[in-house]
Amino acid sequence: MARILAEPPARSPLKAVSGDGGLPVVGHTLEYIRDPLTLFRSRWDKYGDVSWLTMAGQRWITVLGPDACQEVLQNKDKAFVNSDGWSLLIGPFFHGGLMLLDSDEHLRHRRIMQQAFTRERLVRSVDSLNPVVASGLDGWHAGDAVQVYPALKALTLGVATSVFMGGAEDSSDAEIDVVNASFVACVQAATSIVRYRLPGTRWKRGLDGRKVLDDFFRRYLPARRARETDDLFSVLCHIESDTGQRFSDDEVVDHMIFLLMAAHDTSTITLSTMMQYLGQHPQWREKCRAESLALGTSSATLDQLDELVSVDLVMKECLRLVSPTPVVARRAVKDTEVQGKFVPAGTYASVAPHFTHHMAQYWPDPEKFDPDRFCADRREDKVHRYAWEPFGGGVHKCIGMFFAGAEIKTIMHHLLLRFDWEVDPRYVAPLNFTSLPFPEDGQPVKLRLR
Repeated sequence: MARILAEPPARSPLKAVSGDGGLPVVGHTLEYIRDPLTLFRSRWDKYGDVSWLTMAGQRWITVLGPDACQEVLQNKDKAFVNSDGWSLLIGPFFHGGLMLLDSDEHLRHRRIMQQAFTRERLVRSVDSLNPVVASGLDGWHAGDAVQVYPALKALTLGVATSVFMGGAEDSSDAEIDVVNASFVACVQAATSIVRYRLPGTRWKRGLDGRKVLDDFFRRYLPARRARETDDLFSVLCHIESDTGQRFSDDEVVDHMIFLLMAAHDTSTITLSTMMQYLGQHPQWREKCRAESLALGTSSATLDQLDELVSVDLVMKECLRLVSPTPVVARRAVKDTEVQGKFVPAGTYASVAPHFTHHMAQYWPDPEKFDPDRFCADRREDKVHRYAWEPFGGGVHKCIGMFFAGAEIKTIMHHLLLRFDWEVDPRYVAPLNFTSLPFPEDGQPVKLRLR
């Protein structure tokens, strides 16, 4: 039975937000983990673009469709903040990350960090990427059912460790495995139903994982402070804003933990999705490979990556089909409205770009793999400013989006030159949304060396 979130003020033209809490204790959490698109579609059909539900022990408004998403993400009346929204889910694990900052603090950190993501630094990062990717792929072996998701995750963590950290010079493979597991534990803790430090819970594993990551980066901090090199860790230790502001040790560690998580987790699911669909659509795989071969080198520069037009189209389509960040979190710090509905101060908001990416109103045949949607003569992503928003929007739009694109294209370029692969056309990835989406079966691929 539908109930309202809160009564609008007297004589207000605003409408109340309707919704329901779902099951006792867990609310709609398990429905989201099983299949967020099904949950969002049922909310859209029943309540429209803004409704309330219960998740993670709190009432949230679910914000669906590009108009409502745009209103919250652009945040013109500064009613919504990132910090309180994300802190409920991942604050104990990724506190201090750029995504969890607001207002003047966010602006100060972003201005400093922008110096680490200039095109000049991006050019050097791509040059550093190539040998790391090549070395990582040396360990891949052909097979009829190679689980590419964990292989890609190990590869992207290696890339992030090398390019972002300048390497982990005295860490064993076993320790890097622990670091990887700690990142996973921190991310998966976001959807914990039990949010106390109790043995055996995801919440405790996340808190323990944060401690591992904190110790890991602090061990390398003095060396990065002592000498400036091209890796992001060192850059964050030395860069300053145009007014001379710099990051403290704590701020550097907080940013490194968040950036490494964001850099390798989101890239992994996008690459995994690309391998699936290219394995199921050989005509697109060969089209992409022809462009890679035409470069005449395995070590593509940033400018050469721009020539991989088909890879870019496939990447964008895969970001649409499987959004690496299906929802983004906000919280209202004052009474406001979304699409003419009253949202009281203190309300948590879940903005769902993943739903927008599958709306037939904007994407004809939305479940079909069709990279040409993004080609110059169609540009379905331009039918609405927020029809395609895998990197968020507003002042918190992902600062690393261009690095992410370059990383994904570099890795895919190497894969296309080294391997052939096939995926059963009937295969549907069993995505787990306990955290950021990942295929529970590891995504088996028939892989062959070229």
